[in-house]
Amino acid sequence: MSPLYVFATLLCVTGIAAGQILFKQAALNIQNAADWQAWVFNGALIAALALYGVTTLFWIWILRHVPLYLAYPFMGLAFLIVPVLEHLVFGSALHLRTFLGGGLILLGVVIAAST
Repeated sequence: MSPLYVFATLLCVTGIAAGQILFKQAALNIQNAADWQAWVFNGALIAALALYGVTTLFWIWILRHVPLYLAYPFMGLAFLIVPVLEHLVFGSALHLRTFLGGGLILLGVVIAAST
């Protein structure tokens, strides 16, 4: 993959990870799940859905230029990016197993993306 497509794919994965953080914030904002207004007027939920929509369109653009077998392994990086973002945004604990698993995923991405 060219550096441009690697960067674009990493940007897409980061957008997906950021969307997960927004979904978590949206869930925290909803006090009563039966209250439809808590869903409709939830800014974090609206932002998450918009980000997922834009990221999906960006992903389709990437797939026009990069074979799926090369691009898709990068999505595994979200398993490392999401916990780090969760730590930064919500102060959640980071665990050694997260980094060990993330390291294995990173190794897998490097192997899968090398041609």
